[in-house]
Amino acid sequence: MTTGNIGLEMHQLMAEVYPICRSITGNGFRETLQAVRRRIPLEVHEVPSGTPVFDWTVPKEWNIRDAYIKNSQGKRVVDFQKSNLHVLNYSPPIKTRLPLGELKPHLFSLPEHPDWIPYRTSYYAERWGFCLAHNQLLALKDEEYEVCIDSTLQDGHLTYGEFLARGESADEILISCHACHPSLANDNLSGLALATFLARRVGESPHRYSYRFLFIPGTIGSITWLARNENRVANIKHGLVITGVGDSGKLTYKMSRRGNAEIDRVVAHVLKCSGQDHEILGFTPYGYDERQYCSPGFNLPVGCFMRTPNGRYPEYHTSADNLDFVKPANLADSFEKCLAVMALLEGNRTYRNLNPKCEPQLGKRGLYQTIGGQTDARQFELALLWVLNLSDGAHSLLDIVEHSGTDFELIRKAADALVQHTLLKEIA
Repeated sequence: MTTGNIGLEMHQLMAEVYPICRSITGNGFRETLQAVRRRIPLEVHEVPSGTPVFDWTVPKEWNIRDAYIKNSQGKRVVDFQKSNLHVLNYSPPIKTRLPLGELKPHLFSLPEHPDWIPYRTSYYAERWGFCLAHNQLLALKDEEYEVCIDSTLQDGHLTYGEFLARGESADEILISCHACHPSLANDNLSGLALATFLARRVGESPHRYSYRFLFIPGTIGSITWLARNENRVANIKHGLVITGVGDSGKLTYKMSRRGNAEIDRVVAHVLKCSGQDHEILGFTPYGYDERQYCSPGFNLPVGCFMRTPNGRYPEYHTSADNLDFVKPANLADSFEKCLAVMALLEGNRTYRNLNPKCEPQLGKRGLYQTIGGQTDARQFELALLWVLNLSDGAHSLLDIVEHSGTDFELIRKAADALVQHTLLKEIA
C-alpha cells in the first residue's frame, strides 16, 4: 500500500462518519465505533451512567433526533438536519415558543467569522441552545419563534472502543484518540482515522511491544478507562495521544509531563531527521487526554502528536473544520511519521559489550574494510565503534544515536552485526 493510497483511505473513513452527530455518549458514538470495527477487531465497552470514576461520575447518555428554530411563517431558520453543529451539544429536550429577546441568550455565533457555525457544548450543566452563523443571527426578525430540540438525556452508558494487538512483550505502547466530536474533520476524525490505520498496520506483522488503541470520548473517556484499568497502567511504557493530524500546518509534538521520556526523545528524533519544519512543545496541563494520562497519580510517558495545535487555527471548533480542510497528503505524512516513531521504539534496545577490554579486532571478523577511503564503509565502522564503546548495559541505541549524531538505522545495523559476531548481548 502506497503512502498516497493510505491518505485517501483515511480520508474516505472520515467522509463515511463525518455526517454522524457524535457526543461523549450516545448512539452517534456507537455508530462511529462500528465504522472503525469494520476495519479492525475493536472491542466495545459500555459503562453505566452514575458510575464513579475518580472525582467524576459517568454522565447521563444523550441522544438527539431533530432540532430546529421556526419563524412565524413556519420556516426552519436553524435546522439540525442541515448541520449537527447547530445544536448546543448535550442540550436537554425542549419545545416552546419564545420572542427573539428571550431566545437570544440561547444562541451562539462567531461575529469574526460570520458564515461559520461554532461548535459548543454543555456536558456537565443542563443548558439548551443553538449555534448558528452570525449572518443567520443578524437576519432573525424581532418576532416569536418555535423552538424544538427532540433529544433525550437519561441514564444509559458511556461507550468506548479498545483494540489490543499483543506482541512478544506485555509492555505496551498506548495510542489514544478522542472520537466524540460531531461533524468536525481535523478535530478529531483525523485522529480517529490515523489510529484506525495504525492499528491495522500493527496487526499485519509481528512486533515486540503490545499495542493498545483507545477510541474514547474526550476527558471523561480517558478518566473512565484509567479508573477501570489501574491494574494495567504499569504495562504502558510509551504512549501518544493523536489529534488534529490532517491540516496543512507543521508537525507538532507536546512532550509528556516527564519531559525526557523515551517517547519524547524518539518523536523529537524522528521529526528532526525528517528535515521538515516542526515544533516541540513542553508539557502543559491543558489540551487533550494526555493531561489525564500524565496526571501526577499516573505520570505516564504519554505525549501528544498533532499538526497545528488546538486553538491555533481559525477553523478550530467551527463548521470550517470540514472534509476540505483535511488533506490526504497530510494524513499520509502523519501516518508515516507515526510509523517511524513506532519502528524506532521497536528497534531501540540496550546491549552489553561482551569484549569490553579494548577494542575487539573487527578486521578478522570481516567487519572492518582492509582498504580505506570508502565513505559508506567508514561511517559503518564508526557506528560499530560507537556501539561497542557505549554498550555498557546502561545506554540504549537511542542514547548512542544522541551521543554520536549518527543515524539510528545505521546504529541499529551496527548493533545487529556485532550481535551476529557474539560481541554484543541484549539486556532484557
